[in-house]
Amino acid sequence: MRRITLWLLSTVVALVLLFSYKTSTMGAGGGNSAIASGSDGSAGSSWTGTDDGSTGSGSSSGDPSGGSDSTSGGSGTVTGSVAQTRWGPVQVRITVSGGKITDVTTVRVPDGNRRDQEINDYAVPVLRQEALATQSARIDTVSGATVTSDGYRESLQSAIDAAHLK
Repeated sequence: MRRITLWLLSTVVALVLLFSYKTSTMGAGGGNSAIASGSDGSAGSSWTGTDDGSTGSGSSSGDPSGGSDSTSGGSGTVTGSVAQTRWGPVQVRITVSGGKITDVTTVRVPDGNRRDQEINDYAVPVLRQEALATQSARIDTVSGATVTSDGYRESLQSAIDAAHLK
């Protein structure tokens, strides 16, 4: 009976230790929500550019409901809102010319440790290429970078919305 009690107790202790182990890739904020919007104080997306052929002032505040919705000839840059992921913030900036996305750059990506940097080194170029090819935020998740991919898509969609692209 004593052996069974010791075995059971040691098994329970081992399971508790196993499930409470934090890996080095979990980052400091491992318990945060997967995606939340702009905790850095930014209210959302911002548009800097011109709307060719529009009768307005040529610049939009980034509010998708304000101004005309026909930016098909517009050009400029749009910074998407910050997507807070469990590994850190993700934010992208798009360059628009002639109503098309001509470039996507990352403003912020998780960089809390070396593993984050390794993931971003291979995931961000793939995400950029997908965004340019599809001209939308409907891009595939990069294997091994699911959380970063989700944040990238969220920030990209907010930038596309602010630029009034379809």
